Amino acid sequence: MRKAIASVIYSGVGFCLSLLFVSSAFAQETAGSVDYTHAIIIGACVISAGLAIALGALAVGPAMGKATADTTTAISRNPEAHGKILLAMVVGMAMTESICIYALVISLVTLYANPLLKYIFG
Repeated sequence: MRKAIASVIYSGVGFCLSLLFVSSAFAQETAGSVDYTHAIIIGACVISAGLAIALGALAVGPAMGKATADTTTAISRNPEAHGKILLAMVVGMAMTESICIYALVISLVTLYANPLLKYIFG
């Protein structure tokens, strides 16, 4: 559970770090310079989406592997409790996988439905 919470926190931190990149895009322009604001903002969105899904999936893989290993160990020790152990494993893996799905949703929102883009691009 702690790893799942940590992965959500890391995804949020990645999103907040991308906002730091966006804030540098609002610097004053000098005369005759090219405006790279749009490119910087889109680049920050892509980087933050990649970090969100990477950090979210980073915690899910080892957690699901450990759950499967512990389940097979428990079933080998007590074969009569196979049904209860399997049910608990499936529910636990679904909860663990939901963290990766939340990270995917955060990255898709950052890429396609970012609320900051309508304020910046007009």
